[in-house]
Amino acid sequence: MNQQTAWLVLLAAACFETVWAVGLEYADGFSNLRATAVVVVALVVSMAGLAKAVEVLPVGTAYAVWTGVGAVGTVVLGIVLFGESTSPVRLACLTAIVAGVTGLRFAG
Repeated sequence: MNQQTAWLVLLAAACFETVWAVGLEYADGFSNLRATAVVVVALVVSMAGLAKAVEVLPVGTAYAVWTGVGAVGTVVLGIVLFGESTSPVRLACLTAIVAGVTGLRFAG
């Protein structure tokens, strides 16, 4: 796998991280079996993608990007799906995470 492919795999893995994190809300303490199944599958796919990406990318960078993209995606979906806060401070913090992830991607 080349670097560009590794970055794409990492981005996909981070998106699956968002799926499992948001899915926890729907799983209702793992009592909703369908949502729990989605959480488990997304978790496995997310971790497998991260594991594949770190074969090529530095583990520290890959993990930080994976968690950052996953966190931002989860917060954005929390706002859209669950009416979570859009306070200026919260949005500024999200912007800082995006800037950090972008910096890690292009820092080399």
